[in-house]
Amino acid sequence: MSSSMMIGQYIPAGSFIHKLDPRTKIAIIFFFVVIVFFANSVMSYGLLTLFAVGSAFATKIRVRYILKGLKPVWFLIAFTFLLHLFVTREGEVIATVFGWELYREALIQGSTISLRFFLLIMVTSLLTLTTTPIEITDAIEQLLGPFKRFRFPAHELALMMSISLRFIPTLMQETEKISKAQASRGVDFRTGSFKDRIKAVIPLLVPLFVSAFKRAEELAMAMEARGYKGGEGRTKLRELHIGWKDYVVYGLFILLMAGLFLTRN
Repeated sequence: MSSSMMIGQYIPAGSFIHKLDPRTKIAIIFFFVVIVFFANSVMSYGLLTLFAVGSAFATKIRVRYILKGLKPVWFLIAFTFLLHLFVTREGEVIATVFGWELYREALIQGSTISLRFFLLIMVTSLLTLTTTPIEITDAIEQLLGPFKRFRFPAHELALMMSISLRFIPTLMQETEKISKAQASRGVDFRTGSFKDRIKAVIPLLVPLFVSAFKRAEELAMAMEARGYKGGEGRTKLRELHIGWKDYVVYGLFILLMAGLFLTRN
């Protein structure tokens, strides 16, 4: 389970993407999420897919690992496609399956929404794969820095998000350990009725929540013992700097946006 969940995991590969300023990566991903919803043609979706796949190859992380990390969301992507395929009743009928008519507009909407979902998950996952939690915290804090004059807790929010991302793989590993321990004691999670499976999950959730609260308490005690009192007056061990590589990426992304809007219908 933990090997198929890549959200929150950092893979040191020393690639071009790894060396970018984390603020650049967060900004690019934010605007990518926005422009995905402006694509409405084969060419525009092709450009977005080329950008996402090219970014994945540029990380020097094995594509097999990235695709394996997307395994938990394949079901949601397939479900989204089938839902549009059988619910949307617009356009001309292109086929009939077991007496159910499939419409052209349903096929188009199902494909586009599923592709958008795939691109969003893939690109956003590259952030945690190529950026350490500390870098993400510093980047978010600096991006939200202008709001501090309005008493916005930028440091605390960035720290909370970083801790959440950091503990996703830890909780997945803990879930895997508990499930194996329960299976060794005769608990079956895969057979039986839906009601029986729900009942079998309860012995898994209770120790998982206990472990999560215990880890949170230990983390809070460790931060308090080290004198943590928020971001006021804190200094940075590593300062973030925008370099020429970041400007190159910004330029490429601007070209992508221009190409997207030129290829829209």
